[in-house]
Amino acid sequence: MADSGRARPADPDAADSPLTVKKRTQQSPGLRPKYQSSAPGHCFKKVTLTKPTFCHSCSDFIWGLIGFLCEVCNLMCHEKCLKTLRSVCSCVTPSVVRVPVAHCFGPAGQKKRFCCVCRKQTEGNTALRCEVCELHVHADCAAFSCADCRSCHLDGTLEQDTFPHHWREGNLSSAARCEVCRRSCGSSDVLTGMRCEWCGITSHAACYLSVPQECTLGRLRCMLLHPACIRLDSRNFSKMHCYRITESCSHDLDNSDDVDPSAAVCKDGQPAAPELGKQSLKVFDGDDAVKRSYFRPVSIFRATRNEEVVEAALRAFYLPSEPQDYELHEVGGLQRLHSDDILNRNSGPDNRSSVRDGGDTWLLRAKPRDTEVIKVYADWPRSGAAFVRVSISTSSTAASVLTEVLSELDRQEDVSSFSLMEVCMNSKQVQRQTLTPQEKVLDKLQEIRKLSLRQMNQTRFYIVENRNRAVQVNLLIGGLPPLLTKEEYAQLIQEHLTIKSHLVTISHFYPSQGALALQISCFSEAERIYMLAKDTSVNSKTLTSLVIPEIMLNSLGEGVCPLLVFVNPKSGGMKGRELLYSFRKLLNPHQVFDISNGGPLAGLHTFRQVPRFRVLVCGGDGTVGWVLGVLEAVRHKLVCREPPIGIVPLGTGNDLARILRWGPGYSGDDPHHILVSVDEADEVLMDRWTILLDAQDVSEDGKDNGFLEPPKIVQMNNYFGLGIDAELSLDFHLAREDEPDKFTSRFHNKGVYVKVGLQKISYTRSLHKELQLQVDTQNIPLPNIEGLIFLNIPSWGSGADLWGSEVDGRYGKPSIDDGLLEVVGVTGVVHMGQVQSGLRSGIRIAQGNYIRLTVSKPIPVQVDGEPWIQPPGHIIISAAGPKVRMLRKSKQKQKKSSAGVKDGRSESPSSRDGGH
Repeated sequence: MADSGRARPADPDAADSPLTVKKRTQQSPGLRPKYQSSAPGHCFKKVTLTKPTFCHSCSDFIWGLIGFLCEVCNLMCHEKCLKTLRSVCSCVTPSVVRVPVAHCFGPAGQKKRFCCVCRKQTEGNTALRCEVCELHVHADCAAFSCADCRSCHLDGTLEQDTFPHHWREGNLSSAARCEVCRRSCGSSDVLTGMRCEWCGITSHAACYLSVPQECTLGRLRCMLLHPACIRLDSRNFSKMHCYRITESCSHDLDNSDDVDPSAAVCKDGQPAAPELGKQSLKVFDGDDAVKRSYFRPVSIFRATRNEEVVEAALRAFYLPSEPQDYELHEVGGLQRLHSDDILNRNSGPDNRSSVRDGGDTWLLRAKPRDTEVIKVYADWPRSGAAFVRVSISTSSTAASVLTEVLSELDRQEDVSSFSLMEVCMNSKQVQRQTLTPQEKVLDKLQEIRKLSLRQMNQTRFYIVENRNRAVQVNLLIGGLPPLLTKEEYAQLIQEHLTIKSHLVTISHFYPSQGALALQISCFSEAERIYMLAKDTSVNSKTLTSLVIPEIMLNSLGEGVCPLLVFVNPKSGGMKGRELLYSFRKLLNPHQVFDISNGGPLAGLHTFRQVPRFRVLVCGGDGTVGWVLGVLEAVRHKLVCREPPIGIVPLGTGNDLARILRWGPGYSGDDPHHILVSVDEADEVLMDRWTILLDAQDVSEDGKDNGFLEPPKIVQMNNYFGLGIDAELSLDFHLAREDEPDKFTSRFHNKGVYVKVGLQKISYTRSLHKELQLQVDTQNIPLPNIEGLIFLNIPSWGSGADLWGSEVDGRYGKPSIDDGLLEVVGVTGVVHMGQVQSGLRSGIRIAQGNYIRLTVSKPIPVQVDGEPWIQPPGHIIISAAGPKVRMLRKSKQKQKKSSAGVKDGRSESPSSRDGGH
C-alpha cells in the first residue's frame, strides 16, 4: 500500500470503493464482519494461532493463542490494535491513490520480501518488484496491485500542488525506528511499518499519520532531482521507456495476468489442495478473464449458500463490494445461482469439468443497476476534498455529470471547457479515455464491469480542463555513422525513419558519438519514430532510441547539485544490476542511467543545461574511461563543462578507485552510505593523456618506410603498457571473450590472470632491442626488460605500487595532477609477481610530460586494461587538454551518516538484504 494523497486512509468514508458508496449496514446480518477495525476494507475473523506470529500493525509478538486475521489481505493483528489500525485493505488501495503512476515490474530474485497485496512471503522466480519503488508482489498478485508508484516527473496531466510523503508499507529493516515514537517499527517476519520512498523516514502504521505531510526529501535532497524539476510528455510511452529500463527486465511480467493459479503452489510454499469437505471452484471476473482463461480458485464447503460463495469470490478478486449486488453465472451454460440457491457439487478436484464444459467454472457478474453514485476527481491542484460524489441514472450523460461537478466545486465556467476522463489505474500502465459529452455514464460502468470487475475497482473518473498544451517529446537517436554534418544526419534519418519534417526538428547533434536529439511536436509521430528506430540498422549497426526528460532549471532548488549516476550492470557480476535498482529507488530514476543502454551520452545530454552537477560512475576502470572520453568529446555543449566524477568500483583492478579512496571493489556497501560519501567527497584534479599511435613500416635504423594503417588516437587515465604486461592482459581478454559467462567475479578473474601469467613465466623478448624511448626530447637508454609501463596514477595491477616509495633525488614524488608520467620497466612475470606481493618495485627509468616511442616490431600494448597488438611505428604520449575533476572520498568521519544509521533514516532498500 502506498499513500500520498489527501484522502487519508484513517477516514473510512474517504477510502470507499471508487464507484460504490453503499454502507456496510446494508449487508445481511449473517455476512457482516463480527470484528470491526478503524481501517477500511478489512474483513476480520478471530483465529487460533498454531505458530509464533507477529502483529502487522505494531510489529510486536502476539502472545497467546488468539489473533485477528483479515480474510481478504491476510493482515494479522492484536485485538487491541483493531482500534488503532491504519493499514487499509488491499481491496481499497485504489481509492487512496492520489496521482496514478504505473509501476515498472522486473524479476525480484531470491531475496526475502513480503507481497504488498496478499502480505505473504515472496521467494522464488515468480516474485516481481518495481524498479522504481519498493513494491514487491507475487506474479499472480501483480494484477491486483494498482498504479501507486512514485510520481517522478510532471507530464501535463494529473499534477500536485504540494509534495507529500509517498508511504510504502512493509519490507523495512529490523533496525528501523519510528519517526514518531522512536520504537522499532521494522520486521523481517511480517509486512509491517511504513517508509517514505523519497526522504526515507520510517514509522509504525499506527503513527505515520502524525508525521507532517510535506516531504523534505531527506538527507539526499541536495543531490536529488525534485519531480517538479522534470517534465516529460509521455502519454502512451510506458514507464519502462520513460526511465530507459531495458525490456529484458520486464519479460517476467509480460504474461503475468495469464498465470494459471491452479498450477501454482500456495504462498506458504506447500502445494495447494482443497481442505477436507471442501471443493475448489474456478471463478472469472468478466469476459476478458474468460477469453484469457484467467481465473481465481475459490475454496468452499460442498453445501454453501450462493451469497457466501459470492462473498468468497469477491475476496479472491480483492473487491470491496456488497455480495447482494452480484451473482454467479455458470460458464458455458445458462445456469444462474440466486441468493437462495445452495451450491452442492460432488465432483472432486481431479475430475472437474473444463472451462468450456461449465461444471465448477463460474463467472462473477454485477447485477444491473438503474442508479448509482460515483466519485469524480479534479485534476487541478486544490486544497479541498479530493473528489465529488455524483448520483447518476440511466439518463445521465458525461455533460450532465460535468455540470453537477462544476456546481459542487463552485466553478462558474462553461461546461464545454471541461471533459470527463475515465482513468484505469492498472499497475503496468495508466490508461486514459475521454468520454464524449453525450455518452451515457451508467452504460460505460456496465460495460467496464462486464469486461472485468477487477478493472472496475481500479477505475475512477476525473474532470479535466480542455486546454491545447504544446507537445514536446525529446528522443535521442544513437548508432549513426560518426563525423557527419547536420544536413547529412537529417538526410540519413529522413531516408531510414521517413520523419515528418514539419513535426520533427534536430535540436542537438553529436558528430563524435554518431547521435542526434530530435524534438517532436506530435505524440503519435514520436511513438512511431521511437519504435521504428529500434528495428532500423544503418551500416549494419542497429540504432538506439531513448526518451529524454527535460530538466526545468527555474525549478531547481537553491544549493542543489544533482548527481548524475551511470551504472554498468554487466560489471561486478550481479552487483551492478542491484546498484542500478537501489539508486533508482534512492534518487529520482531520471538521473540514473544504465550505461549499457545508449552509453554515457544520454545522461550528459539530459544534464546539458544544468549549471552545476556531479557524476557517479559505477563500473570498472574501463567504464570510467568511457565516461571520461565521452565527456571530453561533448563538454563544449555542456553548461557545466567540468563536473567532478566519483567512482563505485565494480571491475577487477579498480586502480583509479583505489587511489581516490573508493576502495578495491564494491563489497555490498549500503548504497545510501555511498551517496552520502559522494556528497561529502573532496574534489581533486587528475591528468589525462592522449596517445597517438602512428603505425608505419620502421626499419632497424628507425627510418619510416611507409604507412601500415591509419593513425589512431586513444585517451589514457591510469597507465599504458607494452610487452609482457600487455600480453598477459591480451590473453586474459581473449579468454573472457571466449567464455564471458564465467567472468562474473573479481576472484575468478584474478585466478585466470594468475593462470595466464604462469604460462608466460619463461617468456623472454628483450624489449630494449625493439624500442627507442624519448622523454622530453631526451633519448633514454632502456635496461634489459620484458615490459615497459607509463604510469599516471600510483596504482597498477590491482593496487600494486610499481614506482615504489623510496625517495630518489632524480625524480619528484608521483602525483595524479603533477603533469608528469612515470616510466617503469619490469623484467618478466616473476618480477611482476614480486611487485604484486609488495616485495619489490619496478625499475625506474624516467619521468616526463612528453613521450615518444619508436617500435620496430609488432608488440602487445594495453591502455587502462584494454589490450591489442600494435604494428610497428611511432607512439607519442602528451597531455590531453585540461585536467579532469575527480571526487576523492573524504577521510573525515561521516557524522551525519552515522547518526542516520542509528535512527534508521538513512537506510536504503538494498541494505535490508543482510545475509539473505
